[in-house]
Amino acid sequence: MKIYFAGSIRGGRKDKEVYFEIIESLKSYGEVLTEHVGSLPLSARGEHEVKEDFIYKRDIEWLESSDIVIAEVTNPSLGVGYELAYAEKLKIPVHCFFNPEKYQSLSAMIRGDKYLNVYDYKDLEKVNLILNNIFK
Repeated sequence: MKIYFAGSIRGGRKDKEVYFEIIESLKSYGEVLTEHVGSLPLSARGEHEVKEDFIYKRDIEWLESSDIVIAEVTNPSLGVGYELAYAEKLKIPVHCFFNPEKYQSLSAMIRGDKYLNVYDYKDLEKVNLILNNIFK
């Protein structure tokens, strides 16, 4: 199983520890193509050592080859929103995690899209229970 994990990079890295933990859990279900999103040293500057068109092409290839998309959507991110819409267009299953204790509300474009499966959570234990149900 190829898993595409989506999380904010240039939109802000305040949840990078959460991304790291979710990715570690996802590894037990398959290959996480975007493991770098959970890299703790990765800053909001992103992968500044490579060109943006390379990142775009690489990430689209990963997305197109994925079996499922798991996204942490608490921190608003244009890139993550783009990835979710792209995955929906390709009919790849999408599961989004949102922590309402950090932000008051999630974009209506995400919560209102019935294609996207959105789960509220307060801790990683809840995320892991949901992941277990998704991958059963």
